[in-house]
Amino acid sequence: MTSVAGVRWGLVFWEQAGRTYASITGPETRTSTAPVPEGAAFTGIEFAVGTSLRALPTPTLVDGGIELPDTTRRTFRLDGARWEMPGPDDAEALVDSLVRAGTVVRDLLVAELLRGHRPAVSGRTVERRFRAATGLTRGAVRQIERARTAAELLATGDPAADVVAKLDYFDEPHLARALRSYVGRTVRQLREGTGGAIALDLDQRLTS
Repeated sequence: MTSVAGVRWGLVFWEQAGRTYASITGPETRTSTAPVPEGAAFTGIEFAVGTSLRALPTPTLVDGGIELPDTTRRTFRLDGARWEMPGPDDAEALVDSLVRAGTVVRDLLVAELLRGHRPAVSGRTVERRFRAATGLTRGAVRQIERARTAAELLATGDPAADVVAKLDYFDEPHLARALRSYVGRTVRQLREGTGGAIALDLDQRLTS
């Protein structure tokens, strides 16, 4: 399956052949091929931009991830504590627990910035805090999110010219380059649904 670029980190849980696994996934700045083991069942939680794990800086996760050790069918270990393994209907409750425990934290300056406000600090401080919280620059986040939105619009039938205008691409070749870099598909492949399996979203996207 093609995994497209994404700006959020997440938690992924899966079962295969009677074993249970848990991992932390990081933001991705490029497309990659993600293995999908036969017979595996996945549950994923994707966290909002600006949230992070208290014990693990997000920049260390970019274009990578970490499999969590000591995972059982019922629990997994994170930040020195043991948590119940979530199903698709339990993800929000798990996130609430992680936030209450301080395991998942949010940089309020980044949250304010994403709401369109201008924090009363220097541009250098904003960029430093943004990169520390997300692992990415603000420019990278904008480019990746725009390419993902373009892919979703094209896949639902929007003409390429309309996507260019709607998302403020310079021209159609500019759009095509962004799709190749961040989504791994051409305009035609997205319109026709060809090119193989592609992952644009996890099962759950939650903020804290």
